[in-house]
Amino acid sequence: MINNNKKEVVMMDRTAIHDVVVGSVITLGVILGYFVSSTWFLLPGIVGVTIIQSAYTGFCPVYFTLDKLGIPTPQKSEDQ
Repeated sequence: MINNNKKEVVMMDRTAIHDVVVGSVITLGVILGYFVSSTWFLLPGIVGVTIIQSAYTGFCPVYFTLDKLGIPTPQKSEDQ
């Protein structure tokens, strides 16, 4: 992504990374469930339950992994 104000390359937002990971796992589970075995339909179900529990507990495995990988949390600049 390019920040038009400063013309510098900015890393993908953590929320966007989360959405890509979760969306990909759900899509992959549905595709595998349709073409390979219906057991794969458990994968999107487990992801859905994890999303619901993260709303209550504040723990999300994707954000935990991003923290361990050292992906920084975007900082708000004072001029925005």
